[in-house]
Amino acid sequence: MKKVMNKPVDYVDEMLDGLCAAHPRHFSQPQKRVIVRTGGAVPGKVGIVTGGGSGHLPIFTGYIGPGLLDAAAIGDVFASPSAEQMASAMRHADGGAGVLRLYGNYGGDVMNFDMAGEMLEMEDVVSTTVVLADDVASAPPAEAAKRRGVAGMVFAFKAAGARAEERGDLAEVTAAAQKTADACRSIGFALTPCIVPQAGKPTFTLAEDEMEMGMGIHGEPGIWRDKVKPADAIADEMLDRLLEDSGAGRGERVSVLVNSLGATPLEELYIVYRRVHARLGERGIDVVSPLVGRYATSMEMAGVTLTMCRLDSEIERLLGAPCDCPFWRN
Repeated sequence: MKKVMNKPVDYVDEMLDGLCAAHPRHFSQPQKRVIVRTGGAVPGKVGIVTGGGSGHLPIFTGYIGPGLLDAAAIGDVFASPSAEQMASAMRHADGGAGVLRLYGNYGGDVMNFDMAGEMLEMEDVVSTTVVLADDVASAPPAEAAKRRGVAGMVFAFKAAGARAEERGDLAEVTAAAQKTADACRSIGFALTPCIVPQAGKPTFTLAEDEMEMGMGIHGEPGIWRDKVKPADAIADEMLDRLLEDSGAGRGERVSVLVNSLGATPLEELYIVYRRVHARLGERGIDVVSPLVGRYATSMEMAGVTLTMCRLDSEIERLLGAPCDCPFWRN
C-alpha cells in the first residue's frame, strides 16, 4: 500500500482537519467528523444536511456552502457516520425553517439518518428525507428504490441548495430535491480497485487488461467483466443504458456529468464527454451546463461514472443559480 498518510486510523480526521484549514471561508468543524457551513445556520432558511463514508471527496463534505449544503456528517472510509454525528449536523444546520436530509441509498446511512431524524423530532426540529437512488446498474427499473446513490447526488445538492437560498419552505426544498433526484440516472465502470487505508489491500481485483461495467463506488459487483474496450464503445454503452432507463428523447434538455472515480485524468474524461455530446446531439437532445471532473470519487479507483439529469425549467434554473464552494462555483 502506497498512500500519502500517517497512521491509517488518523486518515479521515487528518483529511478533515486539512480541508477545513485550507478552506476556512467555507468549512468549520464544531466537533469531530461534523463539518458545517462557516458562520453556522442561516436564520429562516431550510437547512440541508448530508452524510456518508469518507473516500468520496468532493462528496459529501465538499459541497457545503452558499447555494448548496449546510452541514455533513462523515464516517470512516466507506463507512456510515453515526446517528449522533448526523443528528449533530442537523442541529448545526437548523435555522428554524426545518432540515432536509439528502443522501445516498446505503443501508447504514438510511438507518442512521432515520434515527437522527427521530432524535431531532424530540427536540421539535422538523425534518424531511430525500434519498438518491440513481445507479441504473444496481437494480432494474421495477426495483428502482433499491438502487444505489452515486454522482446524481451532486445535481440534487445543487437544486435543493438553490431552492433553499430562495427561501423556499421545507416542502418546496424537499420537492425540488426529489424532482432532481428522480431526473437523474447514472452508471459507471472501473479499471482498477482502490485501497481502504485501514484494510491495506485492494477492495477487489481486476486483471491488467480487464474492466468492469456497473461497478459501485465501494467496489460492489457490476453487470459484466471483460477486456478493456475503446472509449467510444464504453461511452456508447453507458449512454444507451441511461437513455433507455430514463426515456429522454428528441427536443429535451439534459445536464451531463462525466466524473472521475479518482485516478482517471481529465484528458480521458474529455474523450468520453466528446462521444456523449456527439451522440446526444445526433438524437436531438441539448446538453446544458455539462460537468467534467472529479465530483464524486472512490479513493484512487480508476474509472468513470456518467450521470444524465433530465431538465425542466425549474431544475435548469436551480442548477444555474449562484453557488460557492471550493468544488463548484456558479
